[in-house]
Amino acid sequence: MLVTFHTETHADILMFGDIAVQLLKLMGHSGTVPGALLADEVPAALDRLQNAVATHPAAVPKAADSGGDDDEANEPPVALAHRALPLIELLAAAVAARCDVLWD
Repeated sequence: MLVTFHTETHADILMFGDIAVQLLKLMGHSGTVPGALLADEVPAALDRLQNAVATHPAAVPKAADSGGDDDEANEPPVALAHRALPLIELLAAAVAARCDVLWD
């Protein structure tokens, strides 16, 4: 599953579903897809996500089993802070413009 985040003032962000759900939960959302945050809810969600990433910058998100691809097994894990950066930028743009954020 892929999840796309949308807001009026930023390019769409596409993420793997398992990573997106983890980030949504760190933002204080239930993790349901599709979903949305109203403009008034976005600043608090952004703060929660930034705090979670700052608390555990080297944390590695839980990934779904990819089916045993040997090439992927040899790749270094990507830290949660790096995976969250595009979503943090999207949320910050939504806060600045007072826009809603949607995902599906």
